[in-house]
Amino acid sequence: MKITIGQIQMNVSQNKDENLEKARDMIQEVVKQGAKIIVLPEMFNCPYQAKNFPVYAEMQGEQTHQFLSNLAKEHEIYIVGGSIPERTVDNQIYNTCYIFDPSGNQIGKHRKTHLFDIQIKGKIAFRESDTLTPGEGVTIVDTIYGKIGVMICYDIRFPEFSRKMALMGAKAIIIPGAFNMTTGPAHWELTFRARAVDNQVFMIGTAPARQYDMGYVSYGHSIVVSPWGEVITCLDENEGILLTDVDLDLVEDVREQLPLLKHRREELY
Repeated sequence: MKITIGQIQMNVSQNKDENLEKARDMIQEVVKQGAKIIVLPEMFNCPYQAKNFPVYAEMQGEQTHQFLSNLAKEHEIYIVGGSIPERTVDNQIYNTCYIFDPSGNQIGKHRKTHLFDIQIKGKIAFRESDTLTPGEGVTIVDTIYGKIGVMICYDIRFPEFSRKMALMGAKAIIIPGAFNMTTGPAHWELTFRARAVDNQVFMIGTAPARQYDMGYVSYGHSIVVSPWGEVITCLDENEGILLTDVDLDLVEDVREQLPLLKHRREELY
């Protein structure tokens, strides 16, 4: 089963309405070029800073959620809506990705499960847990192309998470993410290739563009990796779109040639 995936690597401003309009324009462009699944970056409607999450947070069904639903229906596409700060009725805030089908129906929602709390001496410190609540569980959505897993950024660093998705039938895992200028050069491509080889799935990472005038500087480099661990396509740090033709039948071909999942010794580990 072949599909064209469109990735939106966009600059993000402090104006939510401007961010949504930019997303609309870039989505329209990749739709013109044949994309059937569109992926936005992590925190695409607000700057990626812990202090901003409560300020920009919305409840499900409000502005950004409705915006994505309408676009999916208008263009008859799947949208993996990057992520936004989601506020709940009990005033918890999550880093949340909504997924919509071509009728505009929400078919899934992933709340970032592993919060990004790091302290790299002399380089970067960040604490999502200062304002965010962790999600619970694995997210798999059913599409006409097959099962697709969705996680957010730091979730990719936990191998068991993507392995569970593969065992649940995912042939591709989509990750809106925003690695920074310390972790990005060191681990972005490496981690996507590792998870692809481990689980013999397509790994698709979509990041915000790099902006040095923002409090958090994204590495960029949105990427698609094959089940064989090859980088199929990749952007640089600048704002842009990425279109990739993905053949999900390759997953079964690779697993037949190198049957890693069948060779697991579950009685031992």
